[in-house]
Amino acid sequence: MESTKTRSEATQRTRSVVFVGLTIAIMAVSAWVVVPLGPIPFTLQMFAITFAIVVLSPKEAIAAITGYLLLGAVGVPVFSGMRGGIGVLAGPTGGFLWGYLFGVAAAALFLHAVRTRLGMAGGKNAPRLTRAEKTAMTPLQRAGAFLRSFGVEIIAGIIFTAIAYVCGCVQYMVVGHVDLATAFLTAVAPFMVVDLCKIVAAVICADAVRAAVR
Repeated sequence: MESTKTRSEATQRTRSVVFVGLTIAIMAVSAWVVVPLGPIPFTLQMFAITFAIVVLSPKEAIAAITGYLLLGAVGVPVFSGMRGGIGVLAGPTGGFLWGYLFGVAAAALFLHAVRTRLGMAGGKNAPRLTRAEKTAMTPLQRAGAFLRSFGVEIIAGIIFTAIAYVCGCVQYMVVGHVDLATAFLTAVAPFMVVDLCKIVAAVICADAVRAAVR
């Protein structure tokens, strides 16, 4: 029994390491897809990170974003435009990167806490419905469960994005020597609608992936 438990724990740890590594790779690739939009580049990072928040456990999500930032800090070209180094983190747009760390931590913990409290998949000790129980659910019950889960995950994505915005706006203001209004209009406002769309798309994709790997 103990041997079986040990093997199960080892398998789970290996799976977590693989998921974290894949997530870091996805974050890097998403950062390389750059569409110029003023002084702040438009990338798919918000999509990739929101996806990670929804799919991974809080520890895995935080480990992934921490690993991503550390790789970038030592010079690996994982940031937007295939850049890397401390200079990027200390530059005008570096606050968004630091904000990713705080945003992921807050959003992942929020999502885990709500899932646990509501007994949703992904929460601690959340009940796992059997195939028969899922089949027995009425269309209305299924729709209600989906909307509840979808809404909570969207809120988590918004929490992450809002924190990244705040950190990015503050650093852009300080490093760029501009006032708050200018920093907001330049570094945040042009991306709000696009980032909201990326959050919704990330949640939809993440739910599909979670359903496939359960």
